[in-house]
Amino acid sequence: MNRKRLYWVLQILGWSGYALINLFLVSLDRRITLIQIGAYVSLALFFLVSTHGLRLVFKKYDWFNLGFPNLLARTLLALVILGVLNTGAQFIINWIFGTLNPETDFRWIVVSGNIFVSFIYYLLWVMVYFLYHFLDNYNQSLKYQAKINEIQLNHLKSQLNPHFIFNALNSVRALVDEDPGKAKLAITQLSNILRFSLMMDRKRTIDFESEINTVKDYLNLETIRFEERLKVKYDIEPSAFDFKIPPMMLQTIVENAIKHGISNRVKGGLIEIKCREGLADDLIVQVKNSGQLRNNAFGRKRDGEGHGISNTIQRLKLIYGEKASFKIYNSGNDFVITELKIPKQNLTLG
Repeated sequence: MNRKRLYWVLQILGWSGYALINLFLVSLDRRITLIQIGAYVSLALFFLVSTHGLRLVFKKYDWFNLGFPNLLARTLLALVILGVLNTGAQFIINWIFGTLNPETDFRWIVVSGNIFVSFIYYLLWVMVYFLYHFLDNYNQSLKYQAKINEIQLNHLKSQLNPHFIFNALNSVRALVDEDPGKAKLAITQLSNILRFSLMMDRKRTIDFESEINTVKDYLNLETIRFEERLKVKYDIEPSAFDFKIPPMMLQTIVENAIKHGISNRVKGGLIEIKCREGLADDLIVQVKNSGQLRNNAFGRKRDGEGHGISNTIQRLKLIYGEKASFKIYNSGNDFVITELKIPKQNLTLG
């Protein structure tokens, strides 16, 4: 149901309910007549028309963009005016249906009471309308922000595909002439990785097992290229497989470690991947690699993080908000550690 139809359904049901409740209260004291039915239905119709008119004023003069004091003052003044008009409408309706009693209905205390009661009814209507309006706007704002985040996330993921495929193809190319047998194996592993990279476009997070298997294929591919220059170690606790992780996030970190760490060392080095469940029910992923983090190393630039690191940080923020963390730091004189903390199925996007 769209908002316009919902508005009219609630208007009709609400003021019809007002008429029925009043008629029920009258029936407790005396028998209901057609005149009383006509009078209360007419009054309910006036409430419906007048509140709709107030809504048109809100929209035409853009009252919701006013400051709170200004909005409050204008609304209260409008409700007082409507209370007076409603009381006048009651006099006219009673006169039409022959139930007007000038001796009592025109007494100041009765007129004041009718204005006050009408004011309360309008106030309740305005409170419900304002509440719906602000909740609806808040919901639309959340949807808009989620859509923007989704667009940004898809853009970040799209950056990874060509970057990763280019590096992987370079690894295979180096083997074609040197060792055709290894090249065939490398192509098989590359096809697995490419299949995974295509899948990432359709999912925000995937099983940790799928991600680590792709990382293993990638490191196997790199081991063929680097031979004895690359050593790989895994220390993965079984609890890590209960988590989901953004696709190619660990892959990007490992690739970054190869590019800026191992490949820059004549003797190569070590890649060690540790994954465990933290005390706060989060996944802690550490990638330790030979090398040292300097001002322009590991994808960092003088004015901030480079492509791989900044991409990872932005994706974490878009998916998990402040619930995830990223750190990269030197460990002694020979190693760099990149650490991720990812909450368990606690996403900020739908």
